[in-house]
Amino acid sequence: MKKIAVFLAGSGVFDGTEIHEATLTLLAIAKAGASYELFAPDTLQYHVINHLTGEVIHEKRNVLVEAARIARGVIKPTSAFNAADFDALIFPGGFGAAKNLSTWAVDGDNCKVHPEVEKAVKEMAEAKKPIGAMCIAPVILAQLIKGTNLTTGQDKPSADFIEKMGSRYTSTTHGEVIIDKERKIFSTPCYMLDATIEQIEQGTQNIVREMMKIM
Repeated sequence: MKKIAVFLAGSGVFDGTEIHEATLTLLAIAKAGASYELFAPDTLQYHVINHLTGEVIHEKRNVLVEAARIARGVIKPTSAFNAADFDALIFPGGFGAAKNLSTWAVDGDNCKVHPEVEKAVKEMAEAKKPIGAMCIAPVILAQLIKGTNLTTGQDKPSADFIEKMGSRYTSTTHGEVIIDKERKIFSTPCYMLDATIEQIEQGTQNIVREMMKIM
């Protein structure tokens, strides 16, 4: 059975991992006949957002602790990740990918990727194992892997960044997966587009299916 590592960034679209994308990714992995293990950095979130009002809440939360809500408590810190144990790595979206796993939402072109996330991506890339990213998460891969082909749907700020980092940007619509066969990089837009939950299911199913083909 193939085993896929899923990296989370908290819990909630505006300050963590997008919950629909995460849950449907896990379902897609299970339906594909593979298993998964969940990881998140043991660090403070950039900030906390009230998802009812959109306002910043002045409190501190831990990314790993919040991600454990989605994982039902079964999750490890990214410091425990070992690329040799997995056949693929995938990132659901949500703005935690650009706030907690990287600083793209704050620092733009000068962003940095969390060191443990950077280590995991580079180890998987060096081992020529598939890496998938959805929604805004492809900005992480753009920062770390030059010359690839990525999508965030039709979003100009992230498209400009991806191209500045030396990669190609491809506009996409619902369910489309951009595949860089040489580097084994996969991306799909999900909620970077105005999507229904059925369209998110389609995107997660498609990206997992395409990744499984080359494992």
